[in-house]
Amino acid sequence: MLGYRVPAPDEAMLISGGKAKTNAPFRVVTGHGAFVVPFFRKAAFLTLAMCESEVAEKCVTQQGITLNVRAVIAFKVGNDTESVISAAQRFLSEQDQMSVLTGRIFAGHLRSIIGSMTVEQIIRERQKLATEVLDGSKEEMARIGLSVDALQIQSIDDDGLGYIAAMSAPHNAAIQQQAQVAQAQANQKAAEAEQESQRKQAEFARETAIVKAQYKAEVDKAQAEAAQAGPLAEAEAQREVLQMRTELAQRAAELRQQELVAEVVKPAEAEAERVRIMAVADAEKMKIQAEAAASHNRVALDKALIDQLPLIVEKAALGLSSANLTVLNGAEGLGQVAAGLVSQGVAIFDALRGEVIDYEDDATFTGTAGTDSMSG
Repeated sequence: MLGYRVPAPDEAMLISGGKAKTNAPFRVVTGHGAFVVPFFRKAAFLTLAMCESEVAEKCVTQQGITLNVRAVIAFKVGNDTESVISAAQRFLSEQDQMSVLTGRIFAGHLRSIIGSMTVEQIIRERQKLATEVLDGSKEEMARIGLSVDALQIQSIDDDGLGYIAAMSAPHNAAIQQQAQVAQAQANQKAAEAEQESQRKQAEFARETAIVKAQYKAEVDKAQAEAAQAGPLAEAEAQREVLQMRTELAQRAAELRQQELVAEVVKPAEAEAERVRIMAVADAEKMKIQAEAAASHNRVALDKALIDQLPLIVEKAALGLSSANLTVLNGAEGLGQVAAGLVSQGVAIFDALRGEVIDYEDDATFTGTAGTDSMSG
């Protein structure tokens, strides 16, 4: 729009030419636009941005020692209307002069304050120096519409005089000594750490060697036991086999002995007893025959045989008892043995009776023949 003007965010628009409502020589507009009547009004702009001023000044201390001081001041026009009016009336046409004037103001206050301090105070209390310079210049800066945001003292030196270096020498020596002590301690700790590391490495190597040796010994032992396990197991198996064979041989021998007793000894003993019994029977038979021949009485012979039958059976029983025969089947076997004895007794009785009868017949025949021959 024609005649409408808007200042930048970091600017103040100054409108002059009209009748002001206050005692201010012009109207101050910030943050918004305003209508400027052409030909009747005039608009100018004052920066509100941050400005910088550098100071490099030779200052003499309380001790008479000259110091080169370098400082930087950050400042700007104040935000209030009074500060804008004050700064505009002084710097609107030459706004660069704000930095020059600010540097001169601070240089004066810097020389004044440093002159009341010693080098040691200035070096050790640099922030105190900056604060006193700011406080001393604040009122003067406010009168020209400027406000200081920061003051930074960049460097202080004695222009090669050596005072500051000499002043710092004891401290430097102490610092150097502390540094050397710290370095020595650090070296010692490093050496101790190295020794500890070497000791641990040696201990680890030794323990590793011991573990390896133990492992190898266990492996060798296991291998040896494994190598011996085969022969030992085979020997043990052979021993058990031999023991079993020996036991089997003993059992076979015992069985064979029992077989021999059953097959040879017992039959031989039984046969011998039978022969003995038959011999006894023959003897008895001869005796009976002799008695029968003498008596020629058959009835007497049968009676004699009957009377002798229990004796024959008893003799047979005694013979069998001495034969060490084994009776099986309990009572049934014992009955069979008794029945056999009785049967043998009856058989002997029949045999004796038959032979006696045959003998009698032969004797009768012989006697008759003799009679006949005698009668002839």
